[in-house]
Amino acid sequence: MNYTRMVIEKEAPEEYGYDRIRYNLSESSIADQKLSDIGLSLPDLTLFYGEHRGDKELRALIAAQDAGISPDDVLVTAGAAGALFIISTSLLSASDHLVVIRPNYATNIETPRAIGCAISFVDLAFEDGFAIDVEAIKAAIRPDTRLISVTCPHNPTGTMMSRADLDALVALADASACHLLVDETYRDLSYGTRLPSAASLSPRAISVSSLSKAFGIPGIRIGWLVTRDAALQETFLAAKEQIGICGSVIDEAIARGMLERRDTFLATLLPEMAKRRDIVQVWIDREPLVDWVRPEGGVVGFPRLNVEPDFDLDRFYAKLLESHGTYVGSGHWFEMPKRFFRVGFGWPAEAELRGGLDAISAALRG
Repeated sequence: MNYTRMVIEKEAPEEYGYDRIRYNLSESSIADQKLSDIGLSLPDLTLFYGEHRGDKELRALIAAQDAGISPDDVLVTAGAAGALFIISTSLLSASDHLVVIRPNYATNIETPRAIGCAISFVDLAFEDGFAIDVEAIKAAIRPDTRLISVTCPHNPTGTMMSRADLDALVALADASACHLLVDETYRDLSYGTRLPSAASLSPRAISVSSLSKAFGIPGIRIGWLVTRDAALQETFLAAKEQIGICGSVIDEAIARGMLERRDTFLATLLPEMAKRRDIVQVWIDREPLVDWVRPEGGVVGFPRLNVEPDFDLDRFYAKLLESHGTYVGSGHWFEMPKRFFRVGFGWPAEAELRGGLDAISAALRG
């Protein structure tokens, strides 16, 4: 493994300092929750080694979200990032090939790079609505392809593939004798039809999710991967055991409590996040220097600055932060031009979201 720090982590707001940011529009999750916010309190737990696959009741709650998935198909991990690491290191070596969409959540690219495998990128285009091109993915597959990697709803654009495209990708993985990884971290924050878990559609599909983004509890580091391939799941379990044996029984108890309240929590959350998305849409409609592809899921979008080629983007981002106290995720976090930026509309309070959007307009004209 050849590790290199990811730009998105080096420049994360927690690294820069939350106290130095007035309007934080860089976050990719809803607002951070307290135990009291979600009606939870910690029981008097025995702090033993937990079940290696994850708490049985927690896995049952995860499995119950999709027909055809059993608790044994679920492996609880240290966040979605832990799941993605396990999958990459289990399936890929320096002699293997990966097909991955870009832009993407950084771990989906950087861990395979650290492994040293060959990578073919299928780049999503603003002009195409950041839509996944199944034919382009098919054309990128080689005899040594072990994994196709996509996200839906997509980070950082918030776009979603259709059910037909999901089925086509599953069929492509089946026909190519490789695996399909779908990072489904934002699936519970779908504003239209919620797609089924990819893992429920084929043993060659692997689904990943977590409680970090849609539920606002990243501090407990609970994610999971799902596969109906029992032999592959055994390999993933071996990786987890060698990394950390098991998860935290405290974290898993909180996760269980959250998923027991899942439907009630989402029933309140989804309308509020849809309202936040509309706030950004109204701003974009009146701001001629910015446009976007309207997100269909999640709490992030990926606007584009409509500026002249000689516009000083580095100066813009510096002024936005230093003079206006506003932080967004520059396109270079995602290996995209800096005229793109990720805006998170779920984490800040509504007043802070509006203030940050107004600050972007002011910085553009400054």
